[in-house]
This record gives sequence, C-alpha cells and structure tokens, in this order.
Amino acid sequence: MDEVAGAIADPVRREILVMLRDGRMSAGEIAGHFEISRPAVSRHLRVLRQSGLIRDELAGRQRFYVLDVEQFAELATWLTQFLRPSGWEHRLDALTTEIYRTRRERRTHRAANQGEGNTA
Repeated sequence: MDEVAGAIADPVRREILVMLRDGRMSAGEIAGHFEISRPAVSRHLRVLRQSGLIRDELAGRQRFYVLDVEQFAELATWLTQFLRPSGWEHRLDALTTEIYRTRRERRTHRAANQGEGNTA
C-alpha cells in the first residue's frame, strides 16, 4: 500500500492514471499531454509500473500502458475508514427515525381516542 500511495502522490502520475482509465495508451500519446520531457514521462510510467498500478502490453513493436485497478483495492479499503456514510445510509436512517416517530404518534393518538371513548 505504501508503494501505491507514493506512486499516486505525484500530480503527473495521477493525471496519467486518469488518462489510462479510458483505455490503453502508448508512452508517446501520454507524453503528448504534458509539457515535460519524454524521459520524465517514462520515469513516471516506470514508478506506476513498479507500484503495480499500470502494466505494459506489447502489440507488435509498440508498447501500450494499461491501468491495473486491482492494486487500488487495498488503498481504497483503507481510505473508506475516513469516509462518511453515503447519502443512502443517511436517508435510510432518517426514514427509520420517521417510521418510529409515526408509530409512536399513532399509538399516542389511539390511546387518547380510547380514553375519550371511555369517559363519554
């Protein structure tokens, strides 16, 4: 996990990961999106490859880089402890609260009506 976290710490590498999310790309295609040198892009690709976040595939004489999402799993699992419950969980909690409130009001209303009926 430390290697993955270190790899995504750099904004250029994060941008490369976002680019590869849509499909495989060659180093030249990736480098074309940045104002840094091709050797610098190659170093970023090497870090990402060593962390296991991407892998390279050969197609003829060309090398393509592909996102390997399995390596994100451990980091994502660790990060979830810092996330707040989803909107659905909050909505379901609110629904549960409303159901209990409504039931309590109905019981109170019925008891009040029964009490009025006995006194008449």
